[in-house]
Amino acid sequence: MDPSPRHGAFRHIPFMGVIYVVDEAHKLGFYNGHPDWCNLGQGQPEVGPMEGAPPRYARIDMQPGDHAYGPVGGTDELRDVIAAHYNRLYRQGKASQYTRDNVSVASGGRLMLKRTFAALGAVNLGYQIPDYTAYQDLIDYHSHRFTPVLLPAREEDGFAIPTSDFERAVRTLGLGAFVVSNPCNPTGNVIQGDELATYMRIGRAHDCTLIFDEFYSHFIYDPAGGPAAGPVSAAALVEDVETDRVLLIDGLTKCFRYPGWRLGWAVGPTDMIQMLDRAASAVDGGPSRPVQRAAIDVLEPGRADQETTALRTMFARKRDLMVDGLSAMGIRCARETESTFYTWASLAELPEPLRDGHAFFRAALQEKVMTVPGVFFDVNPGGRRTGPSPFAQWTRFSFGPDYATVEEGLSRLRRVIQAAG
Repeated sequence: MDPSPRHGAFRHIPFMGVIYVVDEAHKLGFYNGHPDWCNLGQGQPEVGPMEGAPPRYARIDMQPGDHAYGPVGGTDELRDVIAAHYNRLYRQGKASQYTRDNVSVASGGRLMLKRTFAALGAVNLGYQIPDYTAYQDLIDYHSHRFTPVLLPAREEDGFAIPTSDFERAVRTLGLGAFVVSNPCNPTGNVIQGDELATYMRIGRAHDCTLIFDEFYSHFIYDPAGGPAAGPVSAAALVEDVETDRVLLIDGLTKCFRYPGWRLGWAVGPTDMIQMLDRAASAVDGGPSRPVQRAAIDVLEPGRADQETTALRTMFARKRDLMVDGLSAMGIRCARETESTFYTWASLAELPEPLRDGHAFFRAALQEKVMTVPGVFFDVNPGGRRTGPSPFAQWTRFSFGPDYATVEEGLSRLRRVIQAAG
């Protein structure tokens, strides 16, 4: 007999990642904005006023046309602005430039990922672990058409896949596509510079479509932990926007600190964008008109650069606070955070029972602190791999909240560890 719970005709769907964390915290009285809680598990950046950033939007005016359906792939006006945004940041002086035909817009990045997976054909799709939790269900929903192929990132490599390993996998496993969050959620790693150029060369040489989930593209830190000079995107290394099989996914959610707007986009070759738009006609029907109009103002060059420069400056400070604070507690990073607002760290050197990510999570909840156990980033479509997760002793810590909240959360975690020692 099937032991899983029954929900009428619905299958049982377990909570995953941050959703599980929030649900467990709710049982103890948490709600978004609760002043007594420190959410070091959150997957969004602080959304309020920030030093050096432009004022937050307080209203969006409606126009008569906003009450009608819009184009499934986004309005021409916003697609023009997104194309210009990429050309300005990454393609100055290059003969091949993005146009509106290279852009598709959706109501959020996760929805754009859903369109992308829905549009994939019968290929071997490579993915890495650890990586973004949502990839597991997205792969599950569509793996009747493609074959998922795991590329595990190893601790000894700082949870990054060396280019030699990537090339070997593409060549020997016949990967037709590879999806990766870059910068990476949860590790904070970023493929950039010569390493990224090599990934691009490998994809080009072996006709492997590269799908880069670049939602943290502006959260980039220099080797000393300070704010980097600018963002990182594979757009800068595309040779020809029409022939390079490279799809870039981003939006306003992280880098512009408007997660509630649910505005994401994909940039890539025209023929691939057309397939995304066709998938959209069945998957979601297209994005909100008024939010798209507001997004045009957010991406105005002066305002956009002011926001993302302030963001790197503030989040570099919080990055140092998190990395140094965890290290002082005996929580070890495999590789110090290079990007995102996450720190991926090992609990193996803590006193028992805190060496387990779930046990640590439960103990932290008693101090009203939220973290995300590392097992949620062990992307395992269909549960094909059995046995214990390699990330049972790992945890993702978020420095997405404001500085004071991160500081208080670390203080409470110290109390948790001291009590166990």
